[in-house]
Amino acid sequence: MMQQFRQTYYPTILQAVHLLILYLFIQTVVDFPLALIDYYKGTDYLYNPIKKIILNTGSTLFILLYGFKKTKAPFPEVFPLKMFNPLILIPIITFFWSAHNLLEPVNIAVEKVVPAPPWFWELFSKVFESDYGWWGAFFKVAVIAPVIEELIFRGLILHGLRKNYNAVKAVLVSALLFSLFHLNPWQMPATFVLGVLLGWIMIRTNSILLAILGHSLNNLIVLLTITYWEQISNHAIYLIGKEEKLMLSGLVIGVSLILIYFSTLWPFKKAGKN
Repeated sequence: MMQQFRQTYYPTILQAVHLLILYLFIQTVVDFPLALIDYYKGTDYLYNPIKKIILNTGSTLFILLYGFKKTKAPFPEVFPLKMFNPLILIPIITFFWSAHNLLEPVNIAVEKVVPAPPWFWELFSKVFESDYGWWGAFFKVAVIAPVIEELIFRGLILHGLRKNYNAVKAVLVSALLFSLFHLNPWQMPATFVLGVLLGWIMIRTNSILLAILGHSLNNLIVLLTITYWEQISNHAIYLIGKEEKLMLSGLVIGVSLILIYFSTLWPFKKAGKN
């Protein structure tokens, strides 16, 4: 009896892992020698803005073109730009606000189990710094990063995963790869939750633009929180008890998810289907 052949699409889970390793390898090939030069000679080549722009743009375009060619699918199918209900952005914002509150105890627990070394916080702070002030940081974390990461994860990778596996597995695997991609355990809870929500939204709406906007809003919330934490922490909502804040955040998450679900019913109920 002949075994039934099941067609697979690019990328499978292993192919997605290979794609990300290739992406990181390309950047490491340039970053590692520069880091050594900076360490021994006291220079600052690694964080040179021109180098960062050329490397990030070049490596991203290569990976996107390389992966897109292997999908053998039309561009609008891999990176779909469907219409979406603009009102969905409101519950997305409230979800991110409440999710960050609920993840705070998780992050503290991770920090206790695996204490972050001082160099990590120095590196993390550099992510939200820029050679061009606050607007430079905004452009980097709320524009460039969301576009690059969403085209790769919710575009290229999720396109293949959702064809090879069921929707739940595709979203969870893409979210896990997204969290691992950031290469540190201290960001994993937040990036995994972000990946799950954006993956679900992508399945529901089939709009890469909405995924990019959602990612951008999340990063903007983080940037604003870091920049204006002294003022934000004095707001009445942050002065209530810890348990009350967690309960409120849980309630807001539940309501936000319901509103997101109903917002995705417009304009096309079957927008996530190919």
